[in-house]
Amino acid sequence: MRIAFAGTPQVAATVLDELVESHHEVVGVITRPDAPTGRGKKLQPSVVAARAEELGLPVLKPAHPREQDFQDALRGWDVEAVAVVAYGALLPQSALDLVPQGWINLHFSLLPRWRGAAPVQRAILAGDLKTGATTFRIVKALDAGPIHRSITMMISSTATSGQLLDELAHAGGPLMVQTFDDIAAGIEPVEQGDEGVTLAAKISTDDAHIDWTQDAATVSRQIRAVTPVPGAWGMLGDEVFKIEQVAASSDPRRAPHLAPGQLTADKRTLWVGTGTSPLELVRVKAAGKRAMEGAAWARGVHLTDASVLN
Repeated sequence: MRIAFAGTPQVAATVLDELVESHHEVVGVITRPDAPTGRGKKLQPSVVAARAEELGLPVLKPAHPREQDFQDALRGWDVEAVAVVAYGALLPQSALDLVPQGWINLHFSLLPRWRGAAPVQRAILAGDLKTGATTFRIVKALDAGPIHRSITMMISSTATSGQLLDELAHAGGPLMVQTFDDIAAGIEPVEQGDEGVTLAAKISTDDAHIDWTQDAATVSRQIRAVTPVPGAWGMLGDEVFKIEQVAASSDPRRAPHLAPGQLTADKRTLWVGTGTSPLELVRVKAAGKRAMEGAAWARGVHLTDASVLN
């Protein structure tokens, strides 16, 4: 099939590569406009835009896909469908109507569970044992279009949202290729039901502020769900303290008794208290410091009973 591709971050670039290497013809890429990045706030292209340039593909960067110039350009590509992976902009009906076989989205959940912006993060937060990827035709209602294909993946007890998204993107590339094979063969998608619908709201910085009064399993899920973006954090005194990796105690008999958020360390381990058992802080980033092993950071500071993360 002759298709265009719409996406923005790294997970989308992974799927773009799979489609380019397939027997389908990718004729152009749609992505978000260049955005200010880093301390100097210099405008930088999206990961997908950079990859498209490497591949020699033309790129459209509309401020909004309702723009007439963008729609005229897309119409000129004469594509049968558009593959969509984490594009990041709402598509108006006028854009959806431009291609005969529609805009086909790869969504990282088992629809209709976790419709919305942060399905992987919300699945980890909720303690789901499995997730997956689903391809469906985009309609006006949020992630409610008819389903072409899906795959299921178990959620590891140690997986962060970043790791799980990467795994799903690599599995989702072949799924997207198979979906376009189905469309070319005239196989129709199946309408979604209303049973089991849940919504996956965008993750905010406040969602990443750890509540240490929760039980250890819930704290661990919260940290894994917001890693690497926006990143788990607490306040140590008046400074932000970031947590990049935690683990349940490898030897519960060695674990100290701590109040929620309280810090202590021995030669091998930095500990933090929760509402139940303490957790090992495997990797942390204190204000003004580089990320490092928790025990190494603790050796450079003086922890007291008043050393508490809030």
